Amino acid sequence: MHTLLTRRLLTLAAFAFVAATFATPLYATSITYPETKDDGTVDNYHGEKVADPYRWLEDASSKATSDWTDAQNLATREYLDDIPGRDELKKRFEDLLNYERIGVPYELAGKVFFTRNTGLQNQSVYYVQDGLAGEPRVLLDPNTLREDGTGAIRSVSYSENAQYMAYGISWSGSDWQEIHVRNVETGEDLPDVIEHTKFTTPAWTHDHAGFYYSRQPTPGTVPDGEEHYYRKLYYHRLGDDVSDDALIYERPEHKEHGFSAAISEDGRFLIIFVWRGSAEDNEILIRDLADPDGEIMDLMVGFDASYAFVGSKGNRLFFTTSLDAPRNRVIAVDFLNPERENWTTIVPQGRDIIKAVSHVNDQLIVHSMHNASSKLDAYDLSGKHLAQIKLPTVGSLGGISGHASSDRAFVNFASFAYPTTSFSLNFETYELEVFRKPNVDFDPASMTARQVWYESKDGTKVPMFLIHKRNLVLNGEIPVILYGYGGFNVSLTPVFSASRTAWVEQGGMYAIPSLRGGGEFGEEWHKAGMLEKKQNVFDDFIGAAEYLIDQGYTNPSRLAIQGGSNGGLLTAACMVQRPELFGAVLTQVPVVDMLRYHLFTVARYWIPEYGSSEDPEQYEFMKAYSPLHNVVEGEQYPSTMVTTADTDDRVDPGQAKKYAATLQAKNGSDKPMLIRVERRAGHGAGKPISKRIDEMVDIYSFVMKELGMVGVAP
Repeated sequence: MHTLLTRRLLTLAAFAFVAATFATPLYATSITYPETKDDGTVDNYHGEKVADPYRWLEDASSKATSDWTDAQNLATREYLDDIPGRDELKKRFEDLLNYERIGVPYELAGKVFFTRNTGLQNQSVYYVQDGLAGEPRVLLDPNTLREDGTGAIRSVSYSENAQYMAYGISWSGSDWQEIHVRNVETGEDLPDVIEHTKFTTPAWTHDHAGFYYSRQPTPGTVPDGEEHYYRKLYYHRLGDDVSDDALIYERPEHKEHGFSAAISEDGRFLIIFVWRGSAEDNEILIRDLADPDGEIMDLMVGFDASYAFVGSKGNRLFFTTSLDAPRNRVIAVDFLNPERENWTTIVPQGRDIIKAVSHVNDQLIVHSMHNASSKLDAYDLSGKHLAQIKLPTVGSLGGISGHASSDRAFVNFASFAYPTTSFSLNFETYELEVFRKPNVDFDPASMTARQVWYESKDGTKVPMFLIHKRNLVLNGEIPVILYGYGGFNVSLTPVFSASRTAWVEQGGMYAIPSLRGGGEFGEEWHKAGMLEKKQNVFDDFIGAAEYLIDQGYTNPSRLAIQGGSNGGLLTAACMVQRPELFGAVLTQVPVVDMLRYHLFTVARYWIPEYGSSEDPEQYEFMKAYSPLHNVVEGEQYPSTMVTTADTDDRVDPGQAKKYAATLQAKNGSDKPMLIRVERRAGHGAGKPISKRIDEMVDIYSFVMKELGMVGVAP
């Protein structure tokens, strides 16, 4: 799989690691870090030798790595626990999170399904009731799966007659799931259990007999590490042994191709999505389930654009696509005449990007985005615009729930000072009516948010949200957290955050730029921040920091940057490129070893976004910004905390560990270089609220200390 010439000068087994041993730091610092042995590893990349001295930390199962992690956590805890005001900060986080949260209701066969969290429950509970006026009852409580709340539900689907609930359980934050089936009436689980799945949601056939799903290979049937690939699509009939599940589709010659399934609302069509890693372009296959002899046929192939199924009416199939429309359009395809020349545009591409479309009340409800905020419009099936649906304020829609034959839809909406609220859509007036409104312990009138624009290094105009207290005085001393992501077509839009609200209450500002690489302005904006153009993302982020300083909001000693996953790459890369620009850096669950990231877990799926060091041309631009390989010995780096989790099977934690060890060895300032490794947690999804609160306290107390904020204001 990996063809690099690797020379191991010394093996890990040659070293004995003692957790109690501490190294003398090379440069003056207030912290004595645990010793990290240099195992002498050197790789040869296309004729260039590159050292990887802490390669042994990639082995999460070794005692040496475990001991190192324990020692690092101990050093981090000693530093963080000594910060004053932590108890008050935790109390405020708990107060802000202690409110009822209702998920988007879903109506099906006379029943209403929804999730509810009373406030501080580790996981939201699944409820069902008969109609909107029925009495809710608990259908599934994930909090009973594990005492510490680390059992989470990652996928849910219901049979069309509302008799069964298929749900995927994830343990300790892992992406791996096991699918179970529950009888909705009795609350009892069927014996059906499907293991070795991830990133799949069962698609029920309308005879309620079973569902389509995707499964990974059973460990041991492929080489170690390859179980993340070679995905296959199956059909499971209730009551059958999993080994008897019918194989529906596979592409064994393309191990990085993935498959997922959907069933049209009328039950007639099986839609198969074919994707290649993180690439936006995909394929669509289709089978007419009404035809007993129907074969799977190609509908949209060639990976020439993105395609998403919206719904169907008779033989007409509706899709959103980026084909000839980087900001997306809605098209109709006649199943009986599916050739491309017969496709018709229903909703053309406009100035704003179309994010999602729902087929409700025999209409197309189009969720688009204008300057990183949501818009909502209704069209008939011919493309006639029926109404623009007014939203409460500048903010974000969190999903639309409804059926083609239903005259009711539900949506969730949120903004920076507007906690997530459930609405029903009145199709007579096209107005949103409050269905469930939370009661949160804060004054929304005390906060304000606005959007500014600044120029990046190459002159590109980039928008940025600024969230702060009203009447904030620009004195150049405002503590600011600059947060970013900038990748994988992900959009950062206005949502409510308890931690951000607490930060603003303390007199801080939170800044969120819409960096290239994201999805705020369509596929062209995304492509401008990937592969060889990745440096644009870092330039955009650095430009945001410079704007905040130049405009008199803050100064480097009062400016922190934060990002996770791909955003962790962002903050790490910007720190090593411009260390003098920041007072504190939060690098969470990061991708930081750009030469080896693709060798672990599912990371080969990200090659379309980042590239691969196995390619000589891509190696050059990846090494140029790879944070791990650009830490300079003796450089004065700002205060840094790296976070990861021991069971993160999305971004391998070895990257964060090697990066932290490198910073500790090479940093020339007296600022802390900490690493916080969460136990029994993954990349972030499904993390229990208790762990989230503890992490928030550590992060924000660290930032407050490093930016010179004294105490916690009442």
